[in-house]
Amino acid sequence: MQQLNFVSIKLTLWVILGIVIGFYADVAPLVPLACLVLLLPVLFWTGKRQPREGVPYFELATMATSLCLGIFVVGMATSNGMPRHYSGQELAKENLWHLKVREVLKPNPYTQRYIAQVNSVGDNKKQGYMLLVLPSDSTRAKFRVDDEVFVLSRPETIQPPLNPHQFNYKDYLKKQGIHHQIRSNRESIVIKKNPSPTLLGRAQGFREHIISKLKKENFGDDELAVIQALLLGQRDDISESTYENYKNAGAVHILAVSGLHVGILLLLLQFLLTPLERLPKGKTLKLVLIVLLLWTYAFVAGLSPSIVRAVTMFSFLAYSMSLNRPTNSFNIIALSMLSILLVKSLFLFQVGFQMSYAAVFAIVWIYPKLQRFWFPENIVIRKTWQLFSVSVAAQLGVLPISLFHFHQFPVLFFVSNLLIIPFLGLILGLGILVIALALADLLPRFLVVGFNWTIQTMNSIVGWVARQEGFIIKDIPFDAVQLVLGYFIAITLVIYLSRPKWKMALMLFGGMMAFQAWNIWNETQLHQKETLVLAHKSQNTVLLHQTGRNLIILSSDTTNLGSVAQDYAVAERIQNISLSPLKKIYMIDQKKLYIMDSLGLFPLEKQPDYVLLTQSPKINLGRLLDSIGPKMILADGSNYRNMVHQWQRTCAQKEIPFHYTGEKGFYVFDMEED
Repeated sequence: MQQLNFVSIKLTLWVILGIVIGFYADVAPLVPLACLVLLLPVLFWTGKRQPREGVPYFELATMATSLCLGIFVVGMATSNGMPRHYSGQELAKENLWHLKVREVLKPNPYTQRYIAQVNSVGDNKKQGYMLLVLPSDSTRAKFRVDDEVFVLSRPETIQPPLNPHQFNYKDYLKKQGIHHQIRSNRESIVIKKNPSPTLLGRAQGFREHIISKLKKENFGDDELAVIQALLLGQRDDISESTYENYKNAGAVHILAVSGLHVGILLLLLQFLLTPLERLPKGKTLKLVLIVLLLWTYAFVAGLSPSIVRAVTMFSFLAYSMSLNRPTNSFNIIALSMLSILLVKSLFLFQVGFQMSYAAVFAIVWIYPKLQRFWFPENIVIRKTWQLFSVSVAAQLGVLPISLFHFHQFPVLFFVSNLLIIPFLGLILGLGILVIALALADLLPRFLVVGFNWTIQTMNSIVGWVARQEGFIIKDIPFDAVQLVLGYFIAITLVIYLSRPKWKMALMLFGGMMAFQAWNIWNETQLHQKETLVLAHKSQNTVLLHQTGRNLIILSSDTTNLGSVAQDYAVAERIQNISLSPLKKIYMIDQKKLYIMDSLGLFPLEKQPDYVLLTQSPKINLGRLLDSIGPKMILADGSNYRNMVHQWQRTCAQKEIPFHYTGEKGFYVFDMEED
């Protein structure tokens, strides 16, 4: 690809590789810093003395420097090995933690969670980020960004997933530089008066002020929730059904203030400020105003990570557009990515960042090719084709990532885009006007009614598309190898269709063969697989018995499975799922599993290999161990925790292995292979 010859793209790729190496190899920042100090003189010397032919010493030095730079910035972001990081403190005992709230996360029915910055531990100044978890309490106001609290507590490590193929929240937080959490309650927390304000806190406060103004108007609940998401990036109030409709219609990106919104806003500003170009230095003035207005909008939207990324990227694109040289688009996009990663390197691991840049790169690269393929004379057909081309290009760019993370593909995504995107600029412009008038207390009723009807209509369109369930392909298994091969196939396909050559045809064919070979390998391994898994589910007992593509769910309550079975079925490529009630005894090859429920009946036969305790049986575990001599005791999520801890102590005294799914996660029973 010719685009890879841009210096900015090469530098960005090497920095990305450095970030990946530094993150997964867990490299302390002092090591790459020392390498950078040594490489900078080499870089300067080779730049001066690089011969025109021979070994490209300067390019190699630049590559090594970029690689070390990536390792260094991710080491600084994770604070790995930094002397002032709180992890250097003794975490096994209680300390007084001074925390500053940096982000308010979406609550669940049981807890309210915050990302907090560590200011000090005891009398020592410290740094780093951790999760603050409090019980949900509707009678008390939530903490706000910039609030500072003191809490006497002992940090806990983030718990890994308790079930197979479950969303890994521990890994998700690790990729944000968060490794520990503090659980507390409001009674144990002292709130600091007059905390020091930050720009982020002021932005979040201004956004909350706007939302409070909008809530005073006569908007519908669903409409107001979508307005908050569409214009301000606040999605906490969206109902589950509305969010699912947007997700199934392939229009969930409309609810996230990100690249789409900022791109449309950029085009609007480009159009509205065109008269400035007639003034002396008008193009420069126009560019400065556009960038200032984009960052003003980012402030209004609360300076969330997604909006900051989008505004940074489109600020660079605004500069590119002012140069009126479209060939620089790849260069500018790469520079924007590089600048973001040097400041916030962990953004690389966020799905939103990956999908935003994948979509933009795909649009810039593929959209012009589609326009050259067909350019209709009729203006209506031409505009429809242009919009369709943008949707196809963006979807092709994000498809492998979307399948990898979300395992579904809404076939009618282009329908929702064709019906909504042409009017999204008008909706955003009208929404900004509504916000401005609401802040000035000048919002007329007819504008409220009109905008409410507009959002209601958009919700209805999305709901209609989402109801076409036959066009929503769900539960698509797609792993990391398929992700890489999928991008390889997509890239080689576009290159081949643009300029057909035998070499590219062979690469495309090779990629497709590798993709098929991987699928065949997975099928072969799947047919030979048989496993039995004890899952963790509160107030329920769940055993998953997989034989090839078949899954039998053995459960005491088949209505209380949650997503345990579905997550497992998608990841393991299961085709047939059946339900079966639990029995007392199971034979696992030559091993015996006895399940004891609340009745507490002892097994008739001695020395079972496994005893699974469920539904908190009131038994004397010591007597059970002495009388039947089991080789291992298991307890699942259907038991009371205080009883589980008592059983755990008893097993430790008797030197019998004990496994509790609420702490150690799911248990896989040994099954002999044929």
